[in-house]
Amino acid sequence: MTRHSRSVAPFIAAVVAAAVGCSRPAPSTSTPGSRQGGEIVVTNRSNPSTFNRISSPGGRADDLVALLTQAKLVRINRVTWEVEPWLAESWTRSDDGLRYTLKLRPNVTFSDGEPFTSADVAFSFAAAYDDKTASPLKEALAVSGKVLGIATPDPQTVIVTFPSFFAVGLRILDNLPILPRHKLEAALKSGTFANAWNLDTPLTELAGLGPFVLSEFVRGQRIVFTRNPRYWRKDADGSPLPHLDRITMQIVPDQDAELLRLRAGQSDMSTVEMRPSDYAPLKRDAAAGTVKLIDLGDGLDAEAFWINLNPQHFAHDPRAAWIQKDELRHAISMAVSRELFVNTVYFGAGVPVFGPIAPANKKWYSAEVPHDPYDPAGARRLLASIGLVDRNGDGILEDAHNQPAHFTLVTQKGRTDRERAVEVIRDELKKIGLVVDAAPVDFGKMRQLVGSGDYDALYFGPGATDIDPAVNQDYWLSSGGAHFWDLGQTKPATDWERRIDELMARQVASPDQNERQRLFVEVQKIFAEHEPAIYFAAPRVFLATSSRVTGYTPSIIPPQLLWASDTIAVVK
Repeated sequence: MTRHSRSVAPFIAAVVAAAVGCSRPAPSTSTPGSRQGGEIVVTNRSNPSTFNRISSPGGRADDLVALLTQAKLVRINRVTWEVEPWLAESWTRSDDGLRYTLKLRPNVTFSDGEPFTSADVAFSFAAAYDDKTASPLKEALAVSGKVLGIATPDPQTVIVTFPSFFAVGLRILDNLPILPRHKLEAALKSGTFANAWNLDTPLTELAGLGPFVLSEFVRGQRIVFTRNPRYWRKDADGSPLPHLDRITMQIVPDQDAELLRLRAGQSDMSTVEMRPSDYAPLKRDAAAGTVKLIDLGDGLDAEAFWINLNPQHFAHDPRAAWIQKDELRHAISMAVSRELFVNTVYFGAGVPVFGPIAPANKKWYSAEVPHDPYDPAGARRLLASIGLVDRNGDGILEDAHNQPAHFTLVTQKGRTDRERAVEVIRDELKKIGLVVDAAPVDFGKMRQLVGSGDYDALYFGPGATDIDPAVNQDYWLSSGGAHFWDLGQTKPATDWERRIDELMARQVASPDQNERQRLFVEVQKIFAEHEPAIYFAAPRVFLATSSRVTGYTPSIIPPQLLWASDTIAVVK
């Protein structure tokens, strides 16, 4: 256990609880007391990897660039979770639910003045589906592994045909930013689209349909977005959006430095939530009127601990006899006190969780799903059942070859909550005889390790973009690109993963919401039985902005404020 846990937890929890509802701006684009123009400074913890979201490997910085500079056919409102018309102003659906006819907004242009038409939509789908592009979005825009059919009978009409009935329909189109054919078609035809719009591309070569354009990028220092004068949206009173002239995004990897900048008035907000440990000083600043605090309640996303389940990784390792066993993962889950975890990692501002669906996701969370109790003695018995016992009385478990039971646990350096979490896991597992070597690495290195599969275990927050499991199939399906404990499966590696694949295929194809929920409970039960990823707690989500910022619509998932950046304004 780290130094600060139970002694400070009640204080932080009480402070957070007292603030519930104290600053919950209603979802609105109104900006009372403000006027057009102005600039905000935000902090982000990493550089983007590309300016091309379709070829991006993923990551919050890449998503941010796309959200600010691009637009989609439809948008999922991250407060109501409903599908909203966006570049498509309306649509109709065929009686069988397979075909959608979308009408595009007229007179929309890209930031460089070129008209937006259905040809840009068809091009963007083609780029996402192209094998040479190898886009992670291909999977997110497919149903049962089959791509959508796209037809463009005229410049203002797009017909989307699903290969089979898909319960959430157009909801998956929120995954695809529409890129300009006139800028990128040559790259797609030449097979170089995957490298187009990289970080060395002149910014004048970029164009988008979003509220802002990229005007400056200094790697490791800042990204500057300026107002797109050709942006197509208007405010409720008819005034043009976005309200802001500029957003300067400073790259600040260190969370302490990020907090100091906000408190000193050098930045207006972070792109993600604040840490529970930041709440007390920010509460004092809020009382002084220099910042505003926004409490969004318990979070949807819990961080995950997982052991590499790719059999090749441990194929020639003596630990292969035990390290990928279900019993080990259940023992780890039983050995870590979730109460201690919440108090130590999140200073009491969180809730225990036992799976990837947190209680805050009221639509899909189910109390029927079983979970492991806190039972260190039971954990020891499980470990003994797979041959891990303390053979020499030194307090450390050994395997059948008298080798200590140990593994290395990687997490992100500089994310203090993740570093504390790994310390708690390490210290709790030491009590039952497991040796864990904590290994914080920078974000780039961690992403490389996940992609290569060259690690023992990881603690990280993969996050979701939607509450509906049908939109997050890349996590649940064995072939999924976010099935991180064993990436790259061409067929299910285990019988239980095959069963989840089958249940998810039925779940996304059912028109009956009650049946969808029943099937997803079964999916979660199988997941809990084998526990490929272990979840301990979901933190409470609170945000902070400078007092001059208004017009925001906070969401519980990142980027909590900038997801609706076009209505943000500053009081003058």
